[in-house]
Amino acid sequence: MKKAFTLIELLVVIAIIGMLSAFLLPNLMAARERARDIQRKNDLKQIQKSLEMYKQDQPLPVYPTPNSNQLGSCGSTFGTNPVYLNKIPCDPLGPTPYYYHRDSTDLAKYNLCACLENIADTDKVDCSLCGSGMNCSSPRGCYRVTEP
Repeated sequence: MKKAFTLIELLVVIAIIGMLSAFLLPNLMAARERARDIQRKNDLKQIQKSLEMYKQDQPLPVYPTPNSNQLGSCGSTFGTNPVYLNKIPCDPLGPTPYYYHRDSTDLAKYNLCACLENIADTDKVDCSLCGSGMNCSSPRGCYRVTEP
């Protein structure tokens, strides 16, 4: 007499494994989205600190003029002498720069924004608060940093 699994037993095991993986995969994807959003927030805080150092070194308390509403290009340095930021960070999903807009009426105010992926993020704001040039491909909201 040979001991072996029946076809029904194999199908039941495969179905159980399939259901478990179907439950775990969305949670894994949401964790990746949250991790990228945390990276975006940290990048914006780093840029904010470099903007504050720049403002302190200026004779008038003003922030830099935005280059097409963006703070330089990804990977470039911010400042020449002194260097305020060795490498301007980019969005974790691609070479998209973060949105930077200086207020035209008050040169001591700015908006620094990034598009978020996680729809349940508690720090999200409406992207219209970031300015008219903010183009998020998803309606999930934006993260905004302003002058302290």
